[in-house]
Amino acid sequence: VTRGGDRAPTSDSYTNATAKKLIERYFQQLTEGCGNTSCTNEFCASFQGFQPLDKNAAAAKALDLFKANAKLCDYYPSIKLRADNVEMGNKMSTEDFSGTLKVDHEFYVRSVQAVFKISVCFGVSDIHYLTEHTVCSILTSCEEKGDYSALVRVVGRIFSNSDALMKSFRKDEFDTTKNLDSVKPAEQQSGEDSSAASLPDPALNGGLDSCEVAVDLDSVRRVYDKLLSIDQVEAALVNALIFLTPNVELDLEYLDVYETNPDYLNIFLIVMENSNLHSPEYLEVALPQFCKAMSKLPVSALARLSKLWSKYSLPRLRRMMETFQQLITFTVVSNEYDSDNLVNDDETVVAATKCLKVVFYASILGGDVDMEHNDEDEEDSDSDELTLHELLGEERLYKKGPRVDPLEKELGVRTVDSIRPLIPFEDFINESLNDVIEMDKDFTFFKVDAETKFSFQSCPFILSAITKNQGLYYDNRISMYSERRLTALYSMVQGQQPNPYLKLKVRRDHIIDDALVRLEMISMENPSDLKKQLFVEFEGEQGVDEGGVSKEFFQLVLEEIFNPDIGMFTYDDNTKLFWFNSSSLENEAQYTLIGIVLGLAIYNNCILDVHFPMVVYRKLMGKKGTFLDLSDSHPVLYQSLKELLEYTGNVEEDMMLTFQISHTDLFGNPILYDLKEQGDQIAVTKANRQEFVDLYADYILNTSVETQFKAFKKGFLMVTSESPMKYLFRPEEVELLICGSRKLDFEALERTTDYDGGYTKDTQVIKDFWETIHSFSDEQKRLFLQFTTGTDRAPVGGLGKLKMIIAKNGSDTDRLPTSHTCFNALLLPEYSSKEKLRERLLKAITYAEGFGML
Repeated sequence: VTRGGDRAPTSDSYTNATAKKLIERYFQQLTEGCGNTSCTNEFCASFQGFQPLDKNAAAAKALDLFKANAKLCDYYPSIKLRADNVEMGNKMSTEDFSGTLKVDHEFYVRSVQAVFKISVCFGVSDIHYLTEHTVCSILTSCEEKGDYSALVRVVGRIFSNSDALMKSFRKDEFDTTKNLDSVKPAEQQSGEDSSAASLPDPALNGGLDSCEVAVDLDSVRRVYDKLLSIDQVEAALVNALIFLTPNVELDLEYLDVYETNPDYLNIFLIVMENSNLHSPEYLEVALPQFCKAMSKLPVSALARLSKLWSKYSLPRLRRMMETFQQLITFTVVSNEYDSDNLVNDDETVVAATKCLKVVFYASILGGDVDMEHNDEDEEDSDSDELTLHELLGEERLYKKGPRVDPLEKELGVRTVDSIRPLIPFEDFINESLNDVIEMDKDFTFFKVDAETKFSFQSCPFILSAITKNQGLYYDNRISMYSERRLTALYSMVQGQQPNPYLKLKVRRDHIIDDALVRLEMISMENPSDLKKQLFVEFEGEQGVDEGGVSKEFFQLVLEEIFNPDIGMFTYDDNTKLFWFNSSSLENEAQYTLIGIVLGLAIYNNCILDVHFPMVVYRKLMGKKGTFLDLSDSHPVLYQSLKELLEYTGNVEEDMMLTFQISHTDLFGNPILYDLKEQGDQIAVTKANRQEFVDLYADYILNTSVETQFKAFKKGFLMVTSESPMKYLFRPEEVELLICGSRKLDFEALERTTDYDGGYTKDTQVIKDFWETIHSFSDEQKRLFLQFTTGTDRAPVGGLGKLKMIIAKNGSDTDRLPTSHTCFNALLLPEYSSKEKLRERLLKAITYAEGFGML
């Protein structure tokens, strides 16, 4: 036994009795102390700052101290082998370790009992990193002996030590046989110095770019395949990860270890290759701690991880995605959240979401991506409103949300750049999480407390369109409130009557003239008024606009604007879609006003019956149209160009095409256009046909309609420029915001409808009503929606999100049903028969027009 204060001898010289006694001494030192009230040993219970440990934690720590040959106190009493200490592992309680994880008692018992065997049979203390060869050699020896204790200890020690794990499984291992020598039986080592083999040459690690990695991932995967089939070893991996991650988290948070040594990323690469991370053994403690550590990586490291993982096969990347998703779901369903206990404060969910973001961008980078063809965004100019908010002390409330995600900026890729990701965007949405997010609180964190509080809107990929729409709604309402406050301030200063709303008074038979002229004046004189809440009044009608009048206003305006006779847009009978007319005689102001109308619809939460191809929404989000976009907007042209690209014959002689194209104008006259200078003299060949296709698509989708679309986008941004819409939504979700869902699920509408005035779902007239509705044709169903809600489209999330109300409006009568479109309310008399109900309802929805006061 060593003298007090000395280091213990090397593990090679341990005997059975010595190993057991030393472990017992460390254990009692941790649990009982040495008796010296002035003890300076931080690993002694008598030390003033020592944090008490339970028996499970003390047993684990005793093993660590034994491995490290840690200091033993001078005043420690002499050891007597007591039965309770010899059998300590067998008597360990089932107390929680690290809060939730139950300690694998047998693992610790086997470890204690096997220490002296390992020390004698293998010089494992001289193994400073692992290679596939090393693991296979130890595994072979263990299989011969029928005892995996040596492998358990080696794996546990290396996987619980960041330096050792970082140096393991290197591609640059220059001499694996030397490292293998260190695991020869002790009697064969003859005092050989194996330290030279314990560290790979640091010089070999330099010069790695962001997509290179020093780890031999194939080797790691083969090792995991062997280790995970052994229960004892998997238990060691779980416990090793629990010991490893807190130290890694501290290293990253306080020591900036990645900046010093980029190979620190190897730890995360190796751990994430474990295909069992999603299993229950890891979900409670090990994986949450790992995610917290990974979330501490600097942005440059996360970007490098994302680039590396983007090279992985789809099954491996999907496994990573499912691992983080499973942890989020497991944590959410295992806890209860409310306004006082927010999911935003759950460190596990937040950390796993941040880790999932790395996989999300890896999926984008690994799929089809177009990082070119970007429109230059107009820079946001400072406005007077910011100064006024500062004067009011409200600049934090109304400041703009983040426009670019730091990881997105580091990678140089945006979500809108993705043509087809490896993993569909929908698979990253976590419905369990969406159900518990308090969006009003999350919005506050997003806009005001972004530096101190986590908002899930900073990771919009995990949110459904419904949830993001709630966030956008709050943002729009806050902006409306802001404009109302500013108007009140102006009116006080200038002594004028306040005008808190964007008021439009229009005549039905002159709706375009009245509305667009008024909007044009506002956009020129005071564009900020467009941020006010819209209030529409039809001349000669008594309806008060609580939302329903605005809905009809938008519908009537769009019917006029998209009338082919006006010539602002062309209509394709096959696709049922509109496109900008490059030969339109209308001026730019008209297209700007159309953009304003679409922006107002989003801003005021109104659904429009607009039929644009997806490329329009991609262009609104900052992308240019490309050849692939033609498949949606111009399918016939797309098919022709596709056949040209796939043609195997002589393109020049058979096709006889040049870089000059022709199309017809508004009056059917042919227009010639050179895609390149002197294009009529440049033949399309097999060598240049891709260039021809790209230039053709660019002309049709961008160049030919540049004037019209720029004006249209300008109007749209007048209303939405400060909105987080571009940050939160993908192009297809923007279409959903504007147009609503094309799928009409009346079964869902029936399930969510409320009743008033004495009606219930079991009232006979209500039963007759739903049977009648379900028997309607699709056109009749759309007319009913138009009559009841002001639009024939379903909101984001489907008809189940509509919250329609059916109220009793008297007993049997010949009066028609009426509606409050502002509140999605149907006033239905209690008709005496199903036939009468059907006849009255059909007449109401077919001939309904105008508003009145009931």
